[in-house]
Amino acid sequence: MAGASTLSEVEKHRCAGGVVGRYRHGSASTGTTMTFSVFEPPGQGPFPAVIYLAGLTCDDTTFLIKAGAEKKAAELGLMLIAPDTSPRGLDLPGIRESWDFGEAAGFYLDATELPWSTNFRMESYVTRDLLTAIVTNFPLDLARVGLMGHSMGGHGALTLGLKHPELFKTISALAPIAAPTQVPWGQKALPRYLGKNEAAWRNADTVALLESGRKTAGAWLVDQGSDDNFLSSQLRPDLLQKACKKAGQQLIFREHAGYDHGYYFIQTVIDDHLDHHYAGLTRES
Repeated sequence: MAGASTLSEVEKHRCAGGVVGRYRHGSASTGTTMTFSVFEPPGQGPFPAVIYLAGLTCDDTTFLIKAGAEKKAAELGLMLIAPDTSPRGLDLPGIRESWDFGEAAGFYLDATELPWSTNFRMESYVTRDLLTAIVTNFPLDLARVGLMGHSMGGHGALTLGLKHPELFKTISALAPIAAPTQVPWGQKALPRYLGKNEAAWRNADTVALLESGRKTAGAWLVDQGSDDNFLSSQLRPDLLQKACKKAGQQLIFREHAGYDHGYYFIQTVIDDHLDHHYAGLTRES
């Protein structure tokens, strides 16, 4: 398998004055070939960047095709990076039996339970192999990287932001799963990936991480639709707001009347999120 920094190009398209490309590379973290997509804005760089973590059932193409983010990113000079949501093509028991666990549902954690622990190491992939591949092959300013995500990816952005503040300078989320230890999606995935030790589950839960004393220096921007079908059963933004207040984590929380969980909602607020990241990534320290 080729190294993490050696890429093969899958496809490339002109977009908003820049280029959207899709690439494959070998990942030491997952032991598989991984795929990611990148929007390079016009200009020479090095560019600040935002990594976008997608939700359940999605892949690396979902955001750049559906969110309509490239035009704003081109105006700001932001690179957009979209990794896949899990390793692909593995023959593990139950890996494709349900849409909310296994393939396309890696939850951005490093699994510790067999058979998942060998390959489902998405935290290490995003924080190591992906960044290595990008900084080696693209004009990325590694000191100016933000992290955002939707639903399961919002969970990923918040938890990885809390655990790796040295890597990610700005954080935002769209309808995130705020407390997976307390909702069905997490209660299904976390024991399978992390085993019976509930302390390990809390290390993959934003609310629990905040309760343990972790927080980031910058404010988070979190947007949520009021007509989201998963609002009270799976996402629990009320728990996120309470935990942020108690922990002293700066939070800009906005609820949008009439909007659901999908990409029409994301299209509506994506410019605000890119502005949020650009402001934080270009601010003098």
